[in-house]
Amino acid sequence: MQIGTESASVAGSAPTGGRGLHARVSTRDGWAVPHAVATVTDTAGRQVARAEAADDGTVATGPLAPGAYTVVVTAVGYLPAARTAIATGSGAAELGTLVLARQGGVELPPPGTWTIDPAHSTVAATAQHLGLSSVHGRFTAFGGRIEISPAVEGSAVVAEIDAASVDTGNAMRDEHLRSADFLDVAHHPVIAYRGGGLTPAGPDRWTVHGELTLAGVSRPVDLDLSYLGTGPDPWGGVRAAFRATAELRREDFAMNWNQVVQAGIAAIGATLRVELDVQAVQGEVLPQA
Repeated sequence: MQIGTESASVAGSAPTGGRGLHARVSTRDGWAVPHAVATVTDTAGRQVARAEAADDGTVATGPLAPGAYTVVVTAVGYLPAARTAIATGSGAAELGTLVLARQGGVELPPPGTWTIDPAHSTVAATAQHLGLSSVHGRFTAFGGRIEISPAVEGSAVVAEIDAASVDTGNAMRDEHLRSADFLDVAHHPVIAYRGGGLTPAGPDRWTVHGELTLAGVSRPVDLDLSYLGTGPDPWGGVRAAFRATAELRREDFAMNWNQVVQAGIAAIGATLRVELDVQAVQGEVLPQA
């Protein structure tokens, strides 16, 4: 049904025209929940109105009969929330902002130090090969810490990767990647990322602003970060899960080696897509798992 068109189901008991129930539904970090549904029942438990939130999270119904009501708000992926609303003689009932909590976790990880768990995380990169298909690789040795600030925009991350741990499933190719043509692990054994400052990019999404040092060259690199939730683990700890992506240009890091195989088609594409799936454990020490 359309927002604002549903009103009290008891004929003649509500004022005509004007404003009824009005509220805004949001997550704990302030993002609107546009798919939320508000159901209004009277003291006898009868449904008198129902409305779906608009794109900005606003919920509105037609005027209500004066009195007390229960408003239950539901949304896929969130725990339901209930509030009491009082309709005035004009039929209006103002609820302000109603906050929904995510099912299975909090909206943001609790502030403090979180240690990346390499055993349950993945650092992967994909490059195009011959303009036809993709070559997938990963790094098997890495670590780092995330500092969650009470104001999430001030959070930071520090991570280091053992460059020699690159693994594409082909020993000859991996040795070439370790050479001076690419990672030059003999002179630059560590790939480092330091991020400081987050910019909101949508519900549960942020842009992490940071600097990547790769093969001895440092460049600004932003990560597109998604927060996947927080929950307990079997070892008595608390874990947070994140997914981050970035696209790198090889020439920005002086990795200019290539081979033209035919009619301008290069053996390796000019860009790398980096994908990070990270589990971080609350605290400075990883549990024995």
